[in-house]
Amino acid sequence: MYKKVLLAVDGSDHSIRAAKQAVKIAAPSPDAQVTIVFVADHANAKNEVLHSGSSMELDLKRRKKIQPIEETLAAGQVKYKVEILHGTPGPAIVEYANKEKFDILIIGSRGLNGLQEMVLGSVSHKVVKRANCPVLIVK
Repeated sequence: MYKKVLLAVDGSDHSIRAAKQAVKIAAPSPDAQVTIVFVADHANAKNEVLHSGSSMELDLKRRKKIQPIEETLAAGQVKYKVEILHGTPGPAIVEYANKEKFDILIIGSRGLNGLQEMVLGSVSHKVVKRANCPVLIVK
């Protein structure tokens, strides 16, 4: 059974579906824990900072994006914690996953970037190529 599960999210519908799969994987094991990781993307960070009144407001906006994911895990009675990373999503997720030695990494097939709607998302593609643990891509 998987006990140390990493769930990479961005607030998209694919992230919510990935969270549902994380519940199916983690729920059977009472000592399993899901770590939700959200990456504050450097490419969007300047825009987010300019349009938010304070760092507290910015943090609240980020937490609001992952609230449905937290609710999904809580409803499934799965222990979880949230980590907010900073950087470029693909490399940041891979670095964190490899450093913390997760049993499995779960990620949605596509994110919020509309350009990626036609193909496998670039973030999930980078993650599956470079992560040292098994990766479940959820569509």
